[in-house]
Amino acid sequence: MTAPDEERPADDPDRVIVRDRRRLDPETGAVRDVPPVTADPGAPGPEESAPEPPAGPDPVAELTADLQRVSAEYANYRKRVDRDRVAVVEMATVGLLTGLLPVFDDIDRARQHGDVQGAFKGVAEALEAFTAKLGLDRFGSTGEPFDPSIHEALMQVEPDPDATVATCAAVLQPGYRLRGGGRILRPARVSVAEPGAGPAPQAEP
Repeated sequence: MTAPDEERPADDPDRVIVRDRRRLDPETGAVRDVPPVTADPGAPGPEESAPEPPAGPDPVAELTADLQRVSAEYANYRKRVDRDRVAVVEMATVGLLTGLLPVFDDIDRARQHGDVQGAFKGVAEALEAFTAKLGLDRFGSTGEPFDPSIHEALMQVEPDPDATVATCAAVLQPGYRLRGGGRILRPARVSVAEPGAGPAPQAEP
């Protein structure tokens, strides 16, 4: 049976075709050969899957990157805090030891006059031991090469004929520095002897 719409032109968009695809003829009961229903040629086949939507940002990768960034920032913060803490401790130590240098000068003068005795001697030694634990080093000795970075020349004496470089002829005031870092708290104040010519050779008779 053909619907009236089949009489319309094939290119008519309103043309509707109805086909009877029942396997049994409703009038005779015989089995009919019904062609199988073909798939829509425009539909994707079993092997042709629909295109996947574009992949968005991976949340796991984003969280990992955020965690790494936060960890790096925290590590830098810890380093900066530790560095600042060390600097503050060093500044406080330098301030304390610098304030005690005049006391050590008085102790040195008292030793030169033989006045460091009895209880005063014990106090002086305890103070020196305490400051040594804080890293205070005393330097400057007679005869060592003159170094303007750690020595302060207060006067110049007669040249030393046995020296090849300028030397410290005498230490007028010892110098002090911090152990390890080598920070100079006070240069050693010395008198300097420049190298001089050796004795003139005697003429042979």
